[in-house]
Amino acid sequence: MSNLLILGAGQYGMVANEIARTMKSYDSIDFLDDNNPDAIGKLNEFERFREDYDSAVVAIGNAELRLSFLDKLKGAGFNLPVLIHEKAYVAPSAAIERGSFVEPFAVIHTDVKVGVGCIISAGTIINHNAVISDGCHLNCGTIVESSAVVPERYRSDYGQDIR
Repeated sequence: MSNLLILGAGQYGMVANEIARTMKSYDSIDFLDDNNPDAIGKLNEFERFREDYDSAVVAIGNAELRLSFLDKLKGAGFNLPVLIHEKAYVAPSAAIERGSFVEPFAVIHTDVKVGVGCIISAGTIINHNAVISDGCHLNCGTIVESSAVVPERYRSDYGQDIR
């Protein structure tokens, strides 16, 4: 088991926390956040926690900030896990890059590629051979057609079809 540090204690942080807890892989899960009094420190203080936390994810809605912090965490030696809710389906041939998280009832099908730091929200369906580039957030109910390529930092609307 290991310890997980979540950067961002807002709505995405709460989602990441619940997903991580379903995985039953972490002894301890804590937050860094600049505005939440329950956080154990500020976002830019992550290096101070390196000895006590081997893993970290970034749960911030802004894709630029999310990807920037993931780079900094990687440089500081943190493991950047993929968080997958136990009620999501991920095909064995799918590849999901570091720092991404997959919410319940999402479907990531055959030979799908999901980039670094993506948020795949509840009920999203990504059909076979699609590519989701770095920093994307596919909101609830998004459907990505087979072989579609979603550009970096793309944020879908709720229930959007992507061709």
